[in-house]
Amino acid sequence: MHTDTQGQALPVYALAHLFGFDLMPRVRNWKDLIFYRPSAEVRYRHIDALFGEPGRNVIDWDLIENHYLDRMRVVLSIQEGKISSATLLRRLSTYSRHNNFYKAFREVGRVIRRVQLLRFLSDPQLRRRTTAETSKVESYNRFSDWCRFGNHGVIAANDPDEQEKILKFSALLTNAVIFHTTLDMMTAVRELIADGWSITLEDLAVLSPYLTARIQRFGVYATDEITLTPDAYDAHLGVDLAEAD
Repeated sequence: MHTDTQGQALPVYALAHLFGFDLMPRVRNWKDLIFYRPSAEVRYRHIDALFGEPGRNVIDWDLIENHYLDRMRVVLSIQEGKISSATLLRRLSTYSRHNNFYKAFREVGRVIRRVQLLRFLSDPQLRRRTTAETSKVESYNRFSDWCRFGNHGVIAANDPDEQEKILKFSALLTNAVIFHTTLDMMTAVRELIADGWSITLEDLAVLSPYLTARIQRFGVYATDEITLTPDAYDAHLGVDLAEAD
C-alpha cells in the first residue's frame, strides 16, 4: 500500500503489518528519520550512522510482547466492525501518546518502518515503483480538488457527519468524471484501431483519465437529453494485452 510521506506514522506501520500488507510510503527528509536497533549491542559495519549513537534508539521488545494480546484484540475488533481503523488511528495519534497501548503500537511501527526503509534504500526498483504509485495518488488528489471547486475546496462544516458526506460525495463525483473520461478515451482508442493504427501497452501506459479540458464543472442543463439512454458500457478495448502477463 503506497502513500505520501505524511502516511508513514508509526502506528500506521504497525496496523498495516497486523493486517498483513506492506505500507510503502514515498519517503523524504531522510535526515530526520530514526532507525532503531534491535538491541543496544548491535553494530553495523557500513550503515551504523543511520542508527544514531551506539546504545540509543533501541526497540523495546518486552513492551511489544506484553501487549501482544491487546494488539490482537484491536485487529479482531476492526475486522468485526466493532471499531473503525480511522477512529483508532486518530486516537493513537493524539491524546494517547503517553499511554502504553499507544507505545506498543509505536514500538511495532518502529520495527516495521526500519525494515521497510532498509528495503527502500537497497532496492532501486522498489523506489521507482513507490514513486510512480504515489505520483498517481497525488494526481488523483489534485483532480479531486479540481472537481470540488466550490468554496475553493474548503470544507466549512464542523460536523463530522457532514464532513464525511462531503468527502464521500466528492469521491463519488471524482470517480464518475474519471469513468466518463475513460469511456471517451476507450472510444478514441477503438476508432484509432479501426483506422489501422497499432496501439501498444506502452501507448496506453502514458494515458491518464485526470483530464480537465472540455469538462464543464458547472454542468450542462439540456432538458432535451433527459430521455436519452446512454450507450451500454463495453469493457473490451480491442488491444492485445497478452504480453502484459
